[in-house]
Amino acid sequence: MLAFLNDLLWGKVLIVGLIGVGLLFTVASKFVQFRYFGKMFAILGESTRRQEGHLSSFQALALSVAGRVGAGNIAGVAVAITLGGPGAIFWMWLIGLIGMSTSFFECTLAQLFKVAEPDGTYRGGPAYYIEKGLGKRWLSALFSVLLLVTFGFGFNALQSYTVATSINDTFGISTRITGVVLMVVLGLVIFGGIKRIAEVAEYVVPVMAAGYFLMALFVLMTNFSEIPGVFAYIIRNAFGLQEIVGGTLGATIIWGVKRGLFSNEAGLGSAPNVAAVAYVEHPANQGIIQAFSVFIDTIILCSCTAAIILLSSVYEPGTDVGGVTMTQAAMGEHLGWWGQAFVTIALVLFSFTSIIYNYYLGENSLNFFSQENKLLFNGFRVLTLALIIWGAVQDLSTVFGFADVTMGLLAIVNLVALVMLFKISLQVMRDFDRQIAAGVTQPIFDSDRFPGLNLDRKAWPPANLTPELDPSATPEMG
Repeated sequence: MLAFLNDLLWGKVLIVGLIGVGLLFTVASKFVQFRYFGKMFAILGESTRRQEGHLSSFQALALSVAGRVGAGNIAGVAVAITLGGPGAIFWMWLIGLIGMSTSFFECTLAQLFKVAEPDGTYRGGPAYYIEKGLGKRWLSALFSVLLLVTFGFGFNALQSYTVATSINDTFGISTRITGVVLMVVLGLVIFGGIKRIAEVAEYVVPVMAAGYFLMALFVLMTNFSEIPGVFAYIIRNAFGLQEIVGGTLGATIIWGVKRGLFSNEAGLGSAPNVAAVAYVEHPANQGIIQAFSVFIDTIILCSCTAAIILLSSVYEPGTDVGGVTMTQAAMGEHLGWWGQAFVTIALVLFSFTSIIYNYYLGENSLNFFSQENKLLFNGFRVLTLALIIWGAVQDLSTVFGFADVTMGLLAIVNLVALVMLFKISLQVMRDFDRQIAAGVTQPIFDSDRFPGLNLDRKAWPPANLTPELDPSATPEMG
């Protein structure tokens, strides 16, 4: 039953839905992810500044990259190549570029409808923009439950299993010992709250991503003459001009799209929960930053893994070797045993930060129902740590299958909300566009110009903009 539901959701409904919504947003926004691609770097340079008591935009980016970048970038790419052929990488690239626009709009909405907490931090995400933007509390509650079950419980156990088995394979350390160590370190982080979580991600994520990228770059440089041939191989395979695994072009496209969507999470409704916590001067700022995180995940890091595999002799059409084993073997061929060890260490760091991210998503789900029940939150933290121990010593195929189903349902709820709120998010983007066109270096969001929206005025107080900053009239809200 789980296999049937997963095939229905991920093989049919979500591939059509996510690609369709991404293309709609891309065209209607006049390719916002490409128009502001250069500005991503400018905003990134400014995003380390933080407002007292709030998380910086860069911390929110680091936390979202911590979630997007994980086992999918190391094991998922190998799975796509094994089951869909090298051409699947091309379709991963394509879905990543399309998904950047979806991420822009869902994260812009998360910023727009965020709420201020008593301690000075912000909360937000799909549950909040569904309730405040659409007025559908029941749908918000459904989304929160699905988010809690999928990320707070299911995927945390899975990440623990991935770390423990990888360390056991490479270093021979017992999965139980790994589970205990992981639990202790994680406990020190999550009991510190969102600020400590963000601080850890701010330092760990750039180091792990840069380290993995530099290692892949070394492999590329030492095999430089072979790169054009590998790129041509991917393109030929992507369009059926060379032998395709399973004999169908459809397998190549489906696996590329599935792994791309699973890796970058654009449209699933997970990243907006993190995007909402940052202090920014305009909601579109965080939309641009989060679109960039999709680029980092899919275009840069997934491509690194693909290059490591395809520049080795490990991959052969029809091979049974897949997942992290293939990536480890390929790196081992390039750099020896220590290369395989590096992949394991990278996977551990990726998975650890993903666990932190997953925990925060679960906490955000509970916060939607109750903000002051400390017993509830501490109970969730203890349960999260117990799942880390449990997941390290289990075979999680059933848990993973169930989490895939709930994640698919999560995405459907979020996509429906995004389409229904698209008019509003488009108006916010145009407000940003108008100020940029008027010569404003950093657009400012003025909630007074959006009187028809149910915004938290503590999170978005009136900016008292001068007329020169907005050459248009007050936006007409639908």
